[in-house]
Amino acid sequence: MTWEKEAKEINEKRNFADQMGGKEAVELQYKKGRLPIRERINRILDNKSFNEIGKSAGFSEYNDNGSLKKFTPGNFILGFGKINKRPVVIGGEDFSLKGGSPNAAGLRKSIYTEELALKYKVPLIRLHEGAGGSVGGTNQEKSNRPTSDAVYTPSRFISLANTLGEVPVATAALGPVAGLPASRLVASHFSVMTESSLVLIAGPKVVKRALNIDVTKEALGGPEVHLKSGVINNFAKTEDDAFEQIKTFLSFVPDNAWTFPDSISTNDKEDRCDDLLIDIIPKDRRRPYSVRKIITSLLDINDDQSTFFEIGKKYGPSLVTGLGRLNGQSVGVIANDCMFYAGAMTTSASKKLERFSDFCNSFHIPIISLVDEPGFMIGPESEKSGTIRFGTAAISAIMQSRVPWASVHMHKSFGVAATAHYGPDSFTLLWPSALSGALPVEGGVAVAFAKEIAMAKNPEQK
Repeated sequence: MTWEKEAKEINEKRNFADQMGGKEAVELQYKKGRLPIRERINRILDNKSFNEIGKSAGFSEYNDNGSLKKFTPGNFILGFGKINKRPVVIGGEDFSLKGGSPNAAGLRKSIYTEELALKYKVPLIRLHEGAGGSVGGTNQEKSNRPTSDAVYTPSRFISLANTLGEVPVATAALGPVAGLPASRLVASHFSVMTESSLVLIAGPKVVKRALNIDVTKEALGGPEVHLKSGVINNFAKTEDDAFEQIKTFLSFVPDNAWTFPDSISTNDKEDRCDDLLIDIIPKDRRRPYSVRKIITSLLDINDDQSTFFEIGKKYGPSLVTGLGRLNGQSVGVIANDCMFYAGAMTTSASKKLERFSDFCNSFHIPIISLVDEPGFMIGPESEKSGTIRFGTAAISAIMQSRVPWASVHMHKSFGVAATAHYGPDSFTLLWPSALSGALPVEGGVAVAFAKEIAMAKNPEQK
């Protein structure tokens, strides 16, 4: 007696799994300009480094003599792999099977992906294209498990939440992503979406039925919507562009929260000087300037290439956030962008700052703060959006930061909002162009001498 029959069946299941949703479904992916999940995984990983886990998990059908007749694999593919020789756990929905809406095995495999990353303390990558639950649910096939599930099973969101505090998580939206996959997509430290992708809680038909609103998929959840909403960090023109951005992000972070980011060699000189910095801040305070040019100048430049990797450019645009290198070391960068609201702290900028500070704190990344802060954004819309509350929350998060801070007071540093740019024990440098105070002179004069100005013959000249 041998186990030849059982071994043969396992191989048959694996062969079925390789076919995914079938030739026609895979071809349809290509026609839409999107890759099937296995090709996506192989493209982002080092060559031949993918080691698939759970390939034979799924629903089996047998003929009368007990031989395998049909096998429907779990429509979530996962495994171990390497990116630039670093181990990672990777997974993603198979859109060719049920549009990525999880079947029973696919749902369990998606949760197991997070559990593996937590167990082995390595970065987690998820490549998303899939819907949430279908009308038929995940149990439309009869279960072929020998025993029933436990009466109580832990929430599938426990591992999802734990990954955010323990390992770097990078995700990509590479097609329509809705429901549970959308929730997994945004439960990340870095997210990117392609031009043809969508991120939705529910699609147009559901919105029409529930709210009687006619709206297109793109207007609901296209890149233009979610890059500005903060749901997604970055935009990628192609899937390969998305993969490269994920690789770049991973190059700045450690494997987990118990290790430190790698330091790399740099051919940039420590004593490099840049004449750009002597006059980039205009003496006329009303004139704008490019803070990104300053960031590029201050960080390492390797082989004529900037090491700055911006994250979340279109969300909270009055604040720039990103990763870079200084003398080969990973650093986080925050900077006011005077091109938007003079760099004022808005509600979205406050949320962006808090999230980025927490991320750097989790993975031991020092922060460089370039300060040109005129204060919290004022006006009716600012009050309605709760700017003071979210701004104070950002300040509270920063005051709990445990990583080194270096703050460069470049220009303005006014009011309570300025506190958000200095860590609890920040090393601070002042440029000759630095200005500071409780509030700008013009505003202070207008408040302090309001009565005298109002009574003057010519209030504007007064």
